[in-house]
Amino acid sequence: MQSNQSVQKNNRELLLGLLVFTLIISVMNATMFNIVLPNISKQFQLSPSQASWIITGYMIVYAIGSVTYGKLTDRYSLKNLLTFGLLLFAIGSIVGLAAIQYWMVIVGRIVQAAGASVIPAIAMIVPVRYFSPESRGRALGTVAIGFSLGLAIGPIIAGVVSSTWNWRVLFVISLLSLLTLPMYRKYLDEEKGVARKIDFIGGLLLAGTVAILLLALTNGSIWFALVGTITLIFFLLRIRYTSAPFINPAIFRNKPFTFGLIITFVMIGISFAIPFITPQLLSSVNHSSPVFIGMVMLPSSLMAAFLGRRGGKLADEKGNPFLVYTAAALLLIGFISLSSVVGMSPVFIGIFLIFGAVGQSFMQIAMSNTVSRTLSKEHIGVGMGLFSMITFISTATSTAVIGKILDLGTSTIRLNPIPQNSTTIIYSNIFMVLAILIVVVAAFYYVQFGRAVKMDADEKMNSEPVTSKG
Repeated sequence: MQSNQSVQKNNRELLLGLLVFTLIISVMNATMFNIVLPNISKQFQLSPSQASWIITGYMIVYAIGSVTYGKLTDRYSLKNLLTFGLLLFAIGSIVGLAAIQYWMVIVGRIVQAAGASVIPAIAMIVPVRYFSPESRGRALGTVAIGFSLGLAIGPIIAGVVSSTWNWRVLFVISLLSLLTLPMYRKYLDEEKGVARKIDFIGGLLLAGTVAILLLALTNGSIWFALVGTITLIFFLLRIRYTSAPFINPAIFRNKPFTFGLIITFVMIGISFAIPFITPQLLSSVNHSSPVFIGMVMLPSSLMAAFLGRRGGKLADEKGNPFLVYTAAALLLIGFISLSSVVGMSPVFIGIFLIFGAVGQSFMQIAMSNTVSRTLSKEHIGVGMGLFSMITFISTATSTAVIGKILDLGTSTIRLNPIPQNSTTIIYSNIFMVLAILIVVVAAFYYVQFGRAVKMDADEKMNSEPVTSKG
């Protein structure tokens, strides 16, 4: 019996290791092409808006795919879904590698995203399905290592590849994910939910809503926003009145889950601002090269990866609220410090990025653990799929909003008196506003989750019998 438990534990740990490696490839694939967009634009003579579709198209399909795969876990096993997704990821990589025209690059990226989006969905479900609530935080902390390392390695590899070989070589890196497929086939079980009819119309409406609203954000189009809102209304009507909706509206009657998604959307958006703003700052103010920017960001991402498991253990030992407040404190220190040193030596920026990157990692762990604990077993698949989608849409929203603010250029309002260079004021102001927002959202989290945990602990303490020392 003990031996069997030991084997199961080893298998679970191996699965986590596989997830970390696959997530590194997936996250790298999502970030590497940001660095080489100028090279691709030059080769195919593209305008900035045309080139942006290499990123935007990937983002849209990735966001939709994460919730779709989560929904499909009710019908198909994780083993088969992951096999399908990784093979599709590889096919897209081959198309991109062979691209001789711009449209082939777009097709390759979209097919890549359709396959790669299985990875974040599965990465959220495996810790929930294979680990007990008491050890789930550590498992999610381990998974977070993949996100952190992917963010760390992606820009550096993209800079080296674009300057040494050809940007197409980036597609070869994605093919490495196929190495994990035989092991996934061996160690994932055949468990799946109850087979139900899939509402394809509802799925298409959800896909259309996400796609159009993301386009509205990236292009700043009111018409796209209006069409997206109308599509959202049709989607809500569809899931309310059809017999087997793509997303059961009952899941949103789970108030802790719904509030958890709202808090996740804001928290992740705030924390993800750091890896987006930093390259813009170093490039425009410090005039740094892509390779140097990657080197500045590397220590913070490595530290986040190193402390990822520790963050998960903190959630298990002291509770998710403790980890949220720890993450918020680290982000607050990072934002205020970065707001103060913009325009100074990149060494200072690299040091204070560590606080932000570790805070970002801890926040991802804490919110995924918080949301997972609000779900029943029947809603785990679609619920964590929605969590993955919300996380990705949050990052897209954050980059779009901050990008629009940066387009405004300099600012006459100075929220932090330390920076003196007029070109750095807008970056300083953004970091200060984010610092304020993190305090507000942390307080909202306390009202919704932290206070309830404290009340439960007090009730448990009061219910324990008092023993006499005499």
